[in-house]
Amino acid sequence: MAYNVLYTANASVTGEGRKGTGKTDDGRLGVDLSVPAGLGGDDGLGTNPEQLFAIGYAACFHGALKNVSRQAKAKVDGSTVDSKVSLGKSEEGLDIAVELVVTIPGLEQDEAEKLVEAAHQMCPYSRATRGNIEVTLTTKTA
Repeated sequence: MAYNVLYTANASVTGEGRKGTGKTDDGRLGVDLSVPAGLGGDDGLGTNPEQLFAIGYAACFHGALKNVSRQAKAKVDGSTVDSKVSLGKSEEGLDIAVELVVTIPGLEQDEAEKLVEAAHQMCPYSRATRGNIEVTLTTKTA
């Protein structure tokens, strides 16, 4: 696939992977990592890859929603994207699934659903995961 790179994020993790530390090369983000109790860890104070993915996907999806709403001249003031990233066992090993709950107050349900579907088609995270993981979308208007 040929594309024009607009931005590249660079990060590094040291330590024991899920029990290490991570940081970006520009110093804007530095995190301690810990393993959740549900995965056999000590549920320490650090974050984990699933939480980071949940925030990244929600932020990217919300940006796509704002973009498609501008194109459609629809108001999505007060909109939110809540995300859940689940890690579970399958026959192939460990897999993730994502649930996105998009709330757009003040719109009719069908209009909100159209915007959410358009955002799902545009969002780079949605496009990257399409066909690879289960992504469930729920649209709310209040």
